[in-house]
Amino acid sequence: MPEGDTVWLAAQRMNTALAGGTLRRGEFRIPQLATLDLTGAEVREVVPRGKHLLIRLGDGRTLRTHFRMDGSWHIYRPGAKWHGGPSYDVRMILATDDWECVGYRLHDIDLVPTAEEDRLVGHLGPDVLGPDWDLDEALRRLDARPDEQIGVALVDQRNLAGVGNLYKVESLFIRGVHPWTRVADVPDLAALVERARALMRANLHHPEQNTTGDPRRGRDHWVFGRRGKPCFRCGTKILLGEQGPPTQERVTWWCPRCQAARSPIDPQARTGEPDHPQPITLY
Repeated sequence: MPEGDTVWLAAQRMNTALAGGTLRRGEFRIPQLATLDLTGAEVREVVPRGKHLLIRLGDGRTLRTHFRMDGSWHIYRPGAKWHGGPSYDVRMILATDDWECVGYRLHDIDLVPTAEEDRLVGHLGPDVLGPDWDLDEALRRLDARPDEQIGVALVDQRNLAGVGNLYKVESLFIRGVHPWTRVADVPDLAALVERARALMRANLHHPEQNTTGDPRRGRDHWVFGRRGKPCFRCGTKILLGEQGPPTQERVTWWCPRCQAARSPIDPQARTGEPDHPQPITLY
């Protein structure tokens, strides 16, 4: 699933292409909205909210899309060949005289009055990359469930919006926190949250998500996608486990030495099978 920085970058590029322009084509290719046509609408702005993309129109409506695991927006000059996938994967087309924005495999597409955006994103916690980021509120929400596993709490968008699996495992490694640690037992929760935010901000203006500062292939992440490989700090093999409720399980990587276990509920790593991290799509 794309992280908040990926959505932020997509919003910036979409805003540059569409803001201030009038749609000469505004087509939905999903059954529930197939009869709607946004042609003639002015695009006021495109902004991110956590992992949601909000396209605000001049007529007082907001179009919301979510990437989930495999969605993406591609931007082309008129007449250029589209290459985001087969035509049946196209869910939306927004085009002005200068640009064509094509949405592939988009999810949670909604069109609501801008004044009612909270119906769609009001449940989200403070946006890690938003102009109104509020660390104290994020900590308050995390502290409200002290027995939650920190690896689950960090990606719960109700606590703080934008952090995904990659920045979760990388910030936990850097801070030396085991993913199954109770929220109440994290030594410095504020420092952990701010570390995740700092990692995301460092990658805002490019699609590459580097957390180590080393641009060499295979050395761009501390633990993400590195099951069975030696930890860059101590040489111990990185472990892989599944974390979260059954319907929302995510694979989690960690170093058993640098992130020493202090809880009786630590899982055993999967063994004998290759890593299968989700593919990264460039937006």
